[in-house]
Amino acid sequence: MKRLRPSRWNAGQLLQARAASAPLPPRRPFLHQCQLRCLETETSPAETTAIPANMTSSLDGGAGGPSSSRSRISPKLSALHARLSLPKTLPLPTLARALITPSANRDHGANNKSLAVLGVSIINYHVTEYLLCKWPRLPMGVMYQALRGYVGPESLGEMARRWGAEAAHAPGPEVDPGLLQWEPTRIVPGENWGGYLTREELSGFDRRAGDLDVHNGPQKIEQWENHAFASFAQALVGAIYSHSGREAAKQFVESHILSRQLEMGTLFKFVNPLRELSLLCKREGFEAPIARLESETGRMSRTPVFLVGIYSGKEKLGEGAGSSLQMARKKAAMASLKAWYLYSPGNKVRVPSDMFKKGAAKWRAPHIDCGEVIT
Repeated sequence: MKRLRPSRWNAGQLLQARAASAPLPPRRPFLHQCQLRCLETETSPAETTAIPANMTSSLDGGAGGPSSSRSRISPKLSALHARLSLPKTLPLPTLARALITPSANRDHGANNKSLAVLGVSIINYHVTEYLLCKWPRLPMGVMYQALRGYVGPESLGEMARRWGAEAAHAPGPEVDPGLLQWEPTRIVPGENWGGYLTREELSGFDRRAGDLDVHNGPQKIEQWENHAFASFAQALVGAIYSHSGREAAKQFVESHILSRQLEMGTLFKFVNPLRELSLLCKREGFEAPIARLESETGRMSRTPVFLVGIYSGKEKLGEGAGSSLQMARKKAAMASLKAWYLYSPGNKVRVPSDMFKKGAAKWRAPHIDCGEVIT
């Protein structure tokens, strides 16, 4: 094939070649290109200009953050976004930021700490109002245990794993944006992990060095991994609230957190149920409780069973079975107290946040109890 000389390609020949080929599309103005980019990332121009410079540099690959361009083409992020049915207004770069813990990236404009703090407040608000309105007589200790059962690090961490989130072996800018980034050796004592750290968990840290003491620590590394996965779930709720609004965040909490079943009866721990039941009946103006033997079998055998019921006047408060009369009476008192504390107006209970909806019915205050019995 004969090679053409550069001198033969003059300006006239170039113009003729362009005219013979397909016409080039008109060049869009710069402002229009910016608007198209905003539509691709599903954010408004105002939100794009409001992003701080340090956040933009971190999302574009600085300080261990994932690249914004890689976030938009990550198959893991797209699959996670579709699997959770997240709002279309939630962009993939924000979802990628929710997967970066402060232990992997200290830049507050790139990690999920601020989103997690916002998400914790929203989650606690909706779960607490749900518990107060559905079980208005719960003791305070049981209320805290129920709150931890719904939104504790163990529950949220397991929920995030069931979403399909996976942790990276080592954090860094080259890691796929769809993987959770966390580093157990860089966890700092007192760092915000959603406000669910106990004194026993904090005792596993060397406060001077800031490293995790595996030998003297109360639990294993898997516990801190639960906190990392839980921070992703919290940050995701905060991101939904920021990009899609209050109703979208509430619907997400109801669908993924409040839809789970928690056995409230297993959270009670009574020290002296007979005395507490007597004080409860006295406070409410009921007749003093009386234990009555309902039935028995095998009294003289090695495995006797006694069924005892507790009555207040003619009304039966509860019953319990045991291998002795004392045990059966104690279980009957515990069943009576649980029947009182676990009172619920029903499953379809209204909460105060329902009044934010347009066209909501007139608010009717729920039942407010005077509190638990102080023994």
